[in-house]
Amino acid sequence: MKRNNEQQLHIFEQQDTLLSSLADFIVAESKQAITREGRFSLVLSGGSSPKRLYELLASDAYRDQVEWNKVFFFFGDERYVPLTDVQSNYLMAKTALFDPLQIATDHIYAMDTAQTPEEAALCYQQDLEAYFGTKTPHFDIILLGLGDNVHTASLFPYTQLLHEQKAWVKAEYINEVKMNRITLTAPIINQANHIAFLIFGAGKAEAIQSAMSDTLDIDKYPAQLIQPDHGVLHWFLDQDAARLVE
Repeated sequence: MKRNNEQQLHIFEQQDTLLSSLADFIVAESKQAITREGRFSLVLSGGSSPKRLYELLASDAYRDQVEWNKVFFFFGDERYVPLTDVQSNYLMAKTALFDPLQIATDHIYAMDTAQTPEEAALCYQQDLEAYFGTKTPHFDIILLGLGDNVHTASLFPYTQLLHEQKAWVKAEYINEVKMNRITLTAPIINQANHIAFLIFGAGKAEAIQSAMSDTLDIDKYPAQLIQPDHGVLHWFLDQDAARLVE
């Protein structure tokens, strides 16, 4: 089975160059979206690599390049922990990006983990419906990472989430990590204008090779589900991570 979506590879020798290139890409796309629609929607991912990106965007080099008062932030997934917990994707983004840029709270769509996982997923879908209206969400950019097991967002191998076709947001207990997770589903991720994987290091090379393979096995390699319906799939990689890419 062959992929039919547009993919772009962005490979860099240095991680700092990779991060600045992705930051430049976000700046450029934000300007286009704001000119076109008056606002820009950015879906954030968790992890150490995105944290460095957020700190860069909040730095003196980038903070004045974006009209932050017209940017709306969302999350691709969240761990079912309090938003004050060190494991929270929201807390990481708050510390690295929201607080330094003084982002207004009504521009931040966090997943409400004070509710049950199922209620949190339902409420987040309602938040998306309110933001986008009745039409299917088309985020401007969704940032994603990639696990060693080829999961992305909280789409883990051999879980029911991988076969969800209707809900935009779902919660599931992930036995592999012994934790409830709340995540955007693949059909909604695939509606984005741009989807950007940010991946560092030689340790991710085999996972990237599996994710990009033309031989699809979505249960084993969930990131293969990410195939934009109309947008562009970007791979921002350093050379170590890209060493097995053909």
